[in-house]
Amino acid sequence: MVDVADQSLLVQQCGSLGVITLNRPRAVNALNYQMMQGLNAALDRFEADPGVCAVLVRGAGERGLCAGGDIVALYRAMKDAPQEGVEFFRYEYALNLRLSRYPKPYIALMDGLVLGGGLGVSAHGSHRLVTERTRAGMPETVIGFSPDVGVLNILARAPQHLGVLMALTGLHVGGADALAVGLADFFIPSARVDDLVGELSGVADSSEVDGVLAGMQVDAGASPLAAQAAWVQQAFAADSVEQIREGVRQVVAAGGERAEFATRVLGAMEQNSPTGMKVALEAVRRAATQSLAQTLNQDFVTTCRAMEGHDLSEGIRAQVIDKDRNPAWSPARLEEVGGGTVLAFFEPTDAGELGLA
Repeated sequence: MVDVADQSLLVQQCGSLGVITLNRPRAVNALNYQMMQGLNAALDRFEADPGVCAVLVRGAGERGLCAGGDIVALYRAMKDAPQEGVEFFRYEYALNLRLSRYPKPYIALMDGLVLGGGLGVSAHGSHRLVTERTRAGMPETVIGFSPDVGVLNILARAPQHLGVLMALTGLHVGGADALAVGLADFFIPSARVDDLVGELSGVADSSEVDGVLAGMQVDAGASPLAAQAAWVQQAFAADSVEQIREGVRQVVAAGGERAEFATRVLGAMEQNSPTGMKVALEAVRRAATQSLAQTLNQDFVTTCRAMEGHDLSEGIRAQVIDKDRNPAWSPARLEEVGGGTVLAFFEPTDAGELGLA
């Protein structure tokens, strides 16, 4: 057992399977610094153990794998100890890159909510499993900054600009959608999760993992998000967030079967941080030609900039501190966020650069 003093992370070996359980169910297993340290230590242990053929990460409780980073702790750090916030992200992004390069199968059970940092500890794994209960998303623009943890590197490569839509709106998607945009690989019924763990614990070699997962997977069905791809591809190819928003408005105004989803998209864009959305668009387009390490380096800079600014603190206040759901963004309108303001988010701060390679 890897020692995490507050038991927010549980680590055990089941046969040839290393199992890591994020164990803060009341907080939907939101990540804190101690959990990430424990996860890194568990990865060290399992990597060195020849008796472990694969590693699986899951979440405790019924609500999900992980709802993201502990933003209440981040809010406090931004107010009282900004360097703690910087070091949290420095550590988190290095861990995200490590997961993408882990030498043994890293199986992420993306059941229930998988948001923000939850995708950071799952979507970069070698084997990513979703279920009918999966609700995945990157809701950073909802709380005043832009998607991070390297996930823009995946969303930038999603077909027909569906990933750009997810980056700007923060909307949650289901398991079939996660498969469609490249966030997941296998769809399994949630009722068979324990059976899956049992079968994986009996593999004699890492090469057997794919066969076990293939035997468990079922048809995810059609992706509701992909069904919207024709108009999304056109609207989200525009050069600016203002132009994208106008394209969405036109779809809403036209009515018909597309209008219901387009209305959800428009509602999100009208509520989210204008600065966050503009930085997200710039970042996701840069990510299209970046390696994961380069995207994570970029994330570190944009996140440090967000911690220095107004909207991130205000967004967290409105969503989880005061819970009035009424953030006062500054600037309040997309048209007031100039290009220079956006580009400044990509200039290194006093925290320096992350330097991942």
